[in-house]
Amino acid sequence: MKNGKYIIAPAVIWLLIFFLLPLLFIFGFAFMKNGLYGEIERIFTLDNIIKVFDPLYLKVLWTTFWIALLTTIITLIIGYPYAYTATVVSEKWQRILLLLITIPFWINFLVRSYALIVILRSKGIINTLLLKLGLINEPLQLLYNTPSVILGMVYTLLPFMVLPIFVAIEQLDNRKLDAASDLGATPIKTFIYVTLPLTMKGIFAGSILVFVASFGMFVVSDVMGGSKVALIGNVIQNQFLGARNWPFGSALSIFLVVFSIGLIGLYYLATKNIGTEKSGGEK
Repeated sequence: MKNGKYIIAPAVIWLLIFFLLPLLFIFGFAFMKNGLYGEIERIFTLDNIIKVFDPLYLKVLWTTFWIALLTTIITLIIGYPYAYTATVVSEKWQRILLLLITIPFWINFLVRSYALIVILRSKGIINTLLLKLGLINEPLQLLYNTPSVILGMVYTLLPFMVLPIFVAIEQLDNRKLDAASDLGATPIKTFIYVTLPLTMKGIFAGSILVFVASFGMFVVSDVMGGSKVALIGNVIQNQFLGARNWPFGSALSIFLVVFSIGLIGLYYLATKNIGTEKSGGEK
């Protein structure tokens, strides 16, 4: 047990220095005043916290929320069948499918975003192909709008949905699937009443990962939204780098942290209830 403590000590120290300590600084800045020239005045105030709930920023938060929700739903719709297929094919094809979903991690995030621009721009691959086929008379506006931002987020975050679901399906007890089949359940009924409930933990985990990541995203909306789609991440970036209002940027950041912790708490409660129901059913 003591050896185990020593093994995790470097990770704990790393998190304390590079995660908890900066977070404490941000928390402190959120309750300070912003000076006339962008300096931080060490005077306690709640103005920054109150400003977060200004209708202007609440509108941005609402826009960010539904874009993150749509991103999560789309990645789930695409990711679940992909993960399910990866578990039922042969081992060779399973390795290929997992390789395809992990390849994006090998390439810089920003490079991948700009690669999408090359594909979607007015003179990009899609518009050029459609024009040559005579399906359109003028290039489609595929960039710098909300759908392009959602597309960029789905493209970026899809692996975070697929991998937890894949692990959940891999851990399924095949005896339960065989029992459902022996009792006369069709494949669809087996999926709805057996497979889907037993993989809810993977669905919850993937959904939380995608939603939290997309809720704080700002690079995709900057690159593919062309600054026309403002998310809360963009506002925070602008407060720190543009407006030099670190206290208000810190207040918005704290709001995101609290919101994310709340979602993770709900995830644990949901998965705990699932585990309890499962144990009760088995008894």
